[in-house]
Amino acid sequence: MKQTLQLRISQHLALTPQLQQSIRLLQLSTLELHQELEQILADNPLLERLDDPLDNSVRLLADGAVAEHGAPSIEPATPNSTETNSSEAEPVFEAGDAAPGEAAPADTEWSFDDVARTSKVPEDDDARPQLEAHHTTLREHLLEQMRVTVDTQRDRALLELLIDALNDNGYLEESLEEIHQRLPEELEIDPDELSIALKMLQSFDPPGVGARNASECLALQIKRMPRIPMVTRRMALRIVENHLTLFAQRDFNKLKKALECDDEDLRESQVVIRQCNPHPGSLFASDVSDFVVPDVIVKRTRNGWQVTLNHDVMPKLRVNALYANILKQSKGEGSLSSQLQEAKWLIKNMRQRFDTILRVAQAIVDRQRNFFSHGAVAMRPLVLREIADTLGLHESTISRVTTQKYMLTPHGVFELKYFFGSHVATEAGGEASSTAIRALIKQLIGAEDPKSPFSDSKIAEMLAEQGMVVARRTVAKYREALKIPPVNLRKAL
Repeated sequence: MKQTLQLRISQHLALTPQLQQSIRLLQLSTLELHQELEQILADNPLLERLDDPLDNSVRLLADGAVAEHGAPSIEPATPNSTETNSSEAEPVFEAGDAAPGEAAPADTEWSFDDVARTSKVPEDDDARPQLEAHHTTLREHLLEQMRVTVDTQRDRALLELLIDALNDNGYLEESLEEIHQRLPEELEIDPDELSIALKMLQSFDPPGVGARNASECLALQIKRMPRIPMVTRRMALRIVENHLTLFAQRDFNKLKKALECDDEDLRESQVVIRQCNPHPGSLFASDVSDFVVPDVIVKRTRNGWQVTLNHDVMPKLRVNALYANILKQSKGEGSLSSQLQEAKWLIKNMRQRFDTILRVAQAIVDRQRNFFSHGAVAMRPLVLREIADTLGLHESTISRVTTQKYMLTPHGVFELKYFFGSHVATEAGGEASSTAIRALIKQLIGAEDPKSPFSDSKIAEMLAEQGMVVARRTVAKYREALKIPPVNLRKAL
C-alpha cells in the first residue's frame, strides 16, 4: 500500500469549559449548588456574594478590633475609579430586587449593647442570642435514675455496664451469658448479680427499656400500665408473650380460638397493646427531620397558575469592583484576566440555570393544571419528551432540571419528577396517569370498612367500574409503593 497525506474538513461537537460548567450547575441540587459556590468564591477573588449569610455576624480584624456591620469595601483611590466598566462594577446577577444593605457609618463606636438594641424584636422579651438546649440521651437519662436509686458502687458498675450494652431502641441485644463471659474472672461477678441488675434496669423509665426482645418489651409496659382491669391485663400479657406473631398478622380467628375469648375481650386487649411503644429508646433519639427548600413556587393568579422562582435560594453574585479596577489598570495582564472570565461565565451560567428551571416548571404547570385545582386524582400522563419538544431542549436537559428540584404547591412540596408518570389505558380510549391511579387506590382504601377491607382484586374491579383497566398485580405494586399493608394486615375487629 502506498502511504499518502490527505487533508479533510469535518465538523464535530466539543464541550467547552463554559458548557461543561453550565451542565454541572444545572444538575446540582440547591444544597450542592451553594456548596459548589462557596468553593468557587474561595478560589476566585474576582467573584463576590452580596447575600453572605455571615454579614450580620461579629467579625474580628487583623489587629483584634471588632469590625462594624456593613462596613464599606475598600476601593482604590485613583482618578479613573469612576470610569469603571459597568459590567465589572455593577452586580451582574442578582436573585432578588432588593439592593445590598447600606453601610454603617465608619465613625460610630461599636458595643454589644448596640447589637442588642438593633437586633431586638418587639415581641421578644430578651433579644440575646438563644442557645439550643442540651439534648438528653437515653444513657444520660438512665444514669441519672441510677444515681438516685442505687447506693453501692458495685451495683452501679453493673448497671452502667448493662446501660452501655443497650442499642438506640433501648433493647439489650447481648444475652447475660455473653456479657458475663466478657467480664474478667478476678471481679468474681455471679450471673445472678447481672440478673438482679437487669431487673433494676427494667424498672427504670421509659417503660420497656432493657428488654431483650419485642415480646418482653411489651410485657414490661403492660405490667406498669395503671387503671387496667386485671382480666384485660392478663389476656394482653398472654398475647404478647405467647401469640405475638398471630397478633401482628391480625389472625383474629386463631387468636380467639387459642385464648378462648370473644371479640369484645380481644378488642379490649388490642387497645391495651396498641398503647405500648415497641421502641422505648426512640423517645431520646436526636434525629433531625429532613426538609427541603423549594426552588420554585406555584400560585394562582388572574391568569391562572403561575410559577415564580424562590429568591431565598438564588445567590446574588457580582464581580468585585476592587479587583476589576486593578485588572483594568494593568490592561488585562496576569492571572486575574482568566479569573475575571471565569467569574463572568459563572454569573451567566447561574442565570441560565434558574431561567431553565423556571421555563421547565411553568411548562409542567401548564400541562398539570388539573392537579393544582383538584389534586392528585386529576394528574394526567406526562413524559420528559413532551416537555423537551415544547421548550426546544434535549430530553437529558429536562431530566437534569427535574432531578432534586422541588416545587411548592397548594398541595405540598413535590419534586419535579413527581409530575411525570406513565399512562394506563381507559375503556373510553383515553389515558390515565399512574399517579392518579395511586391516588384513587389510596382514597378507596381510606374509605373502606376496617372490618372488611378491600382486596387487590376488589380494588381492580372498582377501578374498572370507573373506566380504568388495571390488573390485580398492578394494584398490588401501586399499593406497596404507597406503603399500604395487604388486606389481612388492614383487617380490624
